[in-house]
Amino acid sequence: TDGLALVAGYNVLTQKNEVRKNIGIVFQEPALDSKLTGRENLEFHSMMYGIPREIYTKKIDYLLELVELKEKENVLVRNYSGGMKRRLEIARGLIHEPKVLFLDEPTLGLDTQTRRLIWDYIKKLNIEYKITLLLTTHYMEEADYLCDKIAIIDHGKILVNDTPSNLKSKCGENATLEDVFIKYTGSTIRNIEEKEKIW
Repeated sequence: TDGLALVAGYNVLTQKNEVRKNIGIVFQEPALDSKLTGRENLEFHSMMYGIPREIYTKKIDYLLELVELKEKENVLVRNYSGGMKRRLEIARGLIHEPKVLFLDEPTLGLDTQTRRLIWDYIKKLNIEYKITLLLTTHYMEEADYLCDKIAIIDHGKILVNDTPSNLKSKCGENATLEDVFIKYTGSTIRNIEEKEKIW
């Protein structure tokens, strides 16, 4: 098969370094150093990207304010709650000002209130900062709230790709994305999650 993949206009095969500079990643499992403070985690990540200290110091201040962790910047990450860690992960993913941010299950395991807070941060990044966001989620209400387009993937294949409203309208009046998911996969999200636990 042939094809061309571009990220922010850069070829993923021939311009890998430029691609890396333009993407940020928030992993499903926290990838923070629990022995460092929140600020130290961001400083380390900044140095990994070669950002000069005089630039990253101000940027870290800004990002800590954005994710409401400024007052906890000198606390060791091992003492952060799950929601605080997730917010710090988002700040870390933004430190080098990527044009595209990948979020893998950004609210998995968080309580409803914290989940909604994370949703609001994600929405703000897209609307105010014009960052393209790609996220994976098992939460249909999360996809409905955050996404302009949704792709339902089953066994590695994209079954359908459309706007939330178009997908729901194809399933009838008052349909939810859960209804859409069942229509295209034949399973509920809960059934799939149970199968994943077994394996």
